[in-house]
Amino acid sequence: MATTLLCLAALLAGTASAHVASRAQWHPLAAAYLDAVFASRIDPVDWQGIARRYESTDPAFRHAGPVPAFVALARLSSFAGTDPGAAIRRAIAARDASALRKAAARANAFALRAGLDRVRRLLERPGEARAELRSARLLWRGFEAGLRARDPAAHKRLGLAWLSLATLLSGETGRAEAERLIGELASEIRARFEDAAPPLPPAAVLPPGGALVEQQPLPRAVLNFERRGVDEKELFLVAYGDMLFDSPEIFGAPANGLGLACSSCHNRGDVNRALFVPGLSRRAGGIDVDNGFFNPRGNDGRFDPLDTPSLRGIRFTAPYGRDGRMASLREFVRNVIVGEFGGAEPTPLMLDALLAYMNEFDFLPAPLLARDGSLNEGASAAARRGEAIFNRPFPGMAGRSCATCHVPDGNFVDGRRHDIGSVAPSSPHARDGALDTPTLLGIRYTAPYFHDGSLPTLPAVVAWFDRRYRLDLDAGERADLAAYLEAVGTGEAPFEAFDGTNTRFRLGFEEASTFLSTLDTLIPARDRRHALLLLATVGRDLRTDAAAMGNIAALGRVSELAAKIDAISDAVSAEDWAAAERLWEGYKKAEARHAAELY
Repeated sequence: MATTLLCLAALLAGTASAHVASRAQWHPLAAAYLDAVFASRIDPVDWQGIARRYESTDPAFRHAGPVPAFVALARLSSFAGTDPGAAIRRAIAARDASALRKAAARANAFALRAGLDRVRRLLERPGEARAELRSARLLWRGFEAGLRARDPAAHKRLGLAWLSLATLLSGETGRAEAERLIGELASEIRARFEDAAPPLPPAAVLPPGGALVEQQPLPRAVLNFERRGVDEKELFLVAYGDMLFDSPEIFGAPANGLGLACSSCHNRGDVNRALFVPGLSRRAGGIDVDNGFFNPRGNDGRFDPLDTPSLRGIRFTAPYGRDGRMASLREFVRNVIVGEFGGAEPTPLMLDALLAYMNEFDFLPAPLLARDGSLNEGASAAARRGEAIFNRPFPGMAGRSCATCHVPDGNFVDGRRHDIGSVAPSSPHARDGALDTPTLLGIRYTAPYFHDGSLPTLPAVVAWFDRRYRLDLDAGERADLAAYLEAVGTGEAPFEAFDGTNTRFRLGFEEASTFLSTLDTLIPARDRRHALLLLATVGRDLRTDAAAMGNIAALGRVSELAAKIDAISDAVSAEDWAAAERLWEGYKKAEARHAAELY
């Protein structure tokens, strides 16, 4: 067991990935502090979002407490001599990021010292004292990353003090030493986080409120070559593009540091409804990609998160971008890498590969639709009535119907842009609200809706159009139209199905094997650049994905394979191609030996 734990620690050390989520426990105030610090470093700052984080218990804010953070801080007034949250409110009102960070750190330091004081007063009741200490240590956790980065020696020394205090509270003696340790910790906390500029966590570390890969259930990838019985390992460009789509390495340092990849937002080619980055997201599933955090050169000066669109069937849904600003998918992909996420200019091979892979994305098979987009006999009576409404011209829409834009025999798109009134104009007479027509295929699984994710359900979408265009639908007609949209948006097996051996790790491992198969082309071609990018991506993913293994006994096998990948990378880096070829052949043999137990 000890060996297994050591292997796990080694695999996870120093890694970040778009694959596996952290399930670590957080104190609500520590989470609020780290979320606020992260958000305050983004240009432009989402001040309303930071205020909501402190004012709300909305579960959309991960690790929110049972009471709002401001309420929890106000309860410390007697200990602190003032409401610690007041300074945070003033900083938010003044839009002063530096003041916010200092006020938030100071407030949590008050809370932490108050917790230690409760531990001291409960020393005669060890059980209660230990419970208070556990809470205090969780609160301390919010300060650890910053202190570790600024003063590693102090971080280690104070960590030992916390551990020693916990050990003392587990015994029957040592009150004097416990009081000394409490005093030492309280004094250090005050000096470092109240009386001086606090040591802040590194900028490119996802805070507790962020979520990149916690989506449940996982969308099922629908790839055209698979449905035609072709093995992806036979398709070099597709396999290499699949790897790039899953790789943070193609983005600039901030996105890469977070572990953000194309697949973080467009999970399995669909959407990631769990995606949330404090300061960049207004609600889960959306993100502001043109801001100063990812790429200062691409900052548009606005906080305007967009709901993540599905990429299913992307080869049929031009133009690209929510406002359809790019006719070329190649141009759009290049802009995502360089313009939005600050990555280096991609090589022609990288763009060829990404397009080859993305053009294989198919829509979910639609069991309720005929080939011409009309409903088939499997649809409900309500959906059939809704279909008639969908095709009905309305005076409020200048004699057009819903089907005018969402053309049923054109995959429910028209390839055009329309201003439907969902975007506030930049000035009273501006004409800048046109958006690309989105497909309706698969929409049953992609809520919320509209470009900003402002409408939570399909009935809400129908109600919005009814009001906006004065369609004069009665309640039954609105229900029928929503039933039609749900029927159009229904797909076969939309989510991955897992069991005891067909696990999320197994899925990731098989993808890694496919990615690595491109070495059969890259090594003979002596392609150092693209081989190193591949090996860095797969090594990172494999180590991090190990945390999701079901067969814990095989963790050592993953460690062995990861070490072999490192050795191939070293040989490629040194351009020792004979060694790289030999090591790659050795990896394939090791993978074949261990594959059955890796799940």
